[in-house]
Amino acid sequence: MRAVVLLFDSLNRRFLPPYGARGIHAPNFSRLAERSTRFETCYGGSMPCMPARRELHTGRHNFLHRSWGPLEPFDDSVPQMLSENGVYTHLVTDHQHYWEDGGATYHNRFDSYEFFRGQEGDAWKGHVADPIEPEDSPRRIRHGLWRQDLINREYLRDEADHPQTRTVDAGLEFLATNRDEDGWMLQIECFDPHEPFFSYAQYQRLYGLDPEDPRRTDWPDYKRADEDVETVERIRDEYSALLSMCDASLGRVLDRFDEDDLWKDTLLIVCTDHGLLLGEHGWWGKNVQHWYDENIHTPLFVADPRHGGAGETRKSLVQTVDLGPTLLDYFGIPATARMQGRSIAPVLAEDAPIREHALFGTFGGHVNVTDGRYVYMRAAVDAGNGPLFEHTLMPTHMNQRFSPAELVDAELHPPLSFTQGAPVLRLPGRAMGSSADLGTALFDLETDPEQTHPLLDDALELRMITLLLEAMRQADAPPSQYLRLGLPEHGPATEEHLLARAQHPTYLASLAPLPSAEQFAATSPVVVSSLRELMADEDRAQILRSQLGGAADSLARLAGASTLLQLAPLSPLLRSAVLAELDARLTAAPAS
Repeated sequence: MRAVVLLFDSLNRRFLPPYGARGIHAPNFSRLAERSTRFETCYGGSMPCMPARRELHTGRHNFLHRSWGPLEPFDDSVPQMLSENGVYTHLVTDHQHYWEDGGATYHNRFDSYEFFRGQEGDAWKGHVADPIEPEDSPRRIRHGLWRQDLINREYLRDEADHPQTRTVDAGLEFLATNRDEDGWMLQIECFDPHEPFFSYAQYQRLYGLDPEDPRRTDWPDYKRADEDVETVERIRDEYSALLSMCDASLGRVLDRFDEDDLWKDTLLIVCTDHGLLLGEHGWWGKNVQHWYDENIHTPLFVADPRHGGAGETRKSLVQTVDLGPTLLDYFGIPATARMQGRSIAPVLAEDAPIREHALFGTFGGHVNVTDGRYVYMRAAVDAGNGPLFEHTLMPTHMNQRFSPAELVDAELHPPLSFTQGAPVLRLPGRAMGSSADLGTALFDLETDPEQTHPLLDDALELRMITLLLEAMRQADAPPSQYLRLGLPEHGPATEEHLLARAQHPTYLASLAPLPSAEQFAATSPVVVSSLRELMADEDRAQILRSQLGGAADSLARLAGASTLLQLAPLSPLLRSAVLAELDARLTAAPAS
């Protein structure tokens, strides 16, 4: 038996023709839908990129215990389990997070692997001199990744050199080399269409984009979409162009399936880790807003030679955590007791339900649950967003180790239900803002698929809280998460645990129009002074820290050249009322 997993990153299902998209050139996704079973109700789980990949390995959620990090010593790994049971596993990828601190233990679970460099801000080519900055770009956060990406692109002028192309080349090479072999699993993992939306002229012209246009709009910040209508559409077209490039890569894999008739004996799974907001709900990106449908309701196509089902759809609820157990089941290997995911074989065979709910979220953010129709997004009960703890034996972040200062308060915590008897380090965690600043929300996707009308229905919210508690308890959520969310660790939820109605004004405020320059005097420090200049003044820095907390320093580090007004789209803390108060206090404390 043989299997191919083709994983694209940040695939927004609403941009795919099989899911109803119009005006998108993606003939091979339509071709795929004709040869596979398309899933209507698939959701991500632990967000974003590496937490999702940890789910693919372990078959269980991790975001309640851990932020972005590597596989832990106690984690199950589906590729390793396949290898230990005689199935050869091979990974080809351009996903640069695998060779950073926070992803360094995933690829070694495969028997062999190949990496292709140059995506996003991959620390690939070394230039001491700074690259030439584009003159026209709406991006505010111009960190080291931005600089490195400008350098990397100088070496990717030809599509044949692009890491996506080379990744698929390597996958096709594996298929050719092992055409006559049995007992293998190949994972072809493409970083695209993750931002930046860098593609080539033939794809850009499909959407009326001029390849010679000097504007750099292919990498929006994770923030409110405050750009003009033309720029918003241009960014969406840039994503579409890259998606069409991904479609061409998919077509190359489908061609090989046709040429070698792999359909008869090879499982094909085409999936993603999550979607991406592309101006919908007035937002770009992920992580910093609610987990709307475009971000978490994911596309999934499966062609299983045992079940047929070509051109059919399935409506039963499935999740990312189910894909690992599905691979194990396909090769006749039992899942471990620690795995929460279930094989989707019954769904493929007869659309038989395998789960009542799907849990999803990001560490320290909203904790969310859906039953396939209703979606409940539970925020923290207060802006402090605590208590919040990491549980780990691998103290690394995405691209750096935990600092000694972070480890000062670490304590050895008794084993958890899934750590195979191993104790873990428990230490204070940190999140990307506080979900309490955005509010709790409840939606009905059947009557409100665009999620524009949050429900205030106490009985329904209580039912969804009950599902959420069941999911959290199945995941062995730590006590701190129940405290953070204002939920009972034991026993049933009651009316006292309702939150949507109380936080509804906060939710509405998160969507309110952004502050404008007309609200302030022309000489206001909010309008004319960069955050870096303000933070350089001791008195003004103290005002900013007292009002914004740690966000003052983090915003200054990431986008210090911008004014507070320009930074308002990046943080819900910088709403009109807050900027007005800062304007008064900063004006009363003139620069020293």
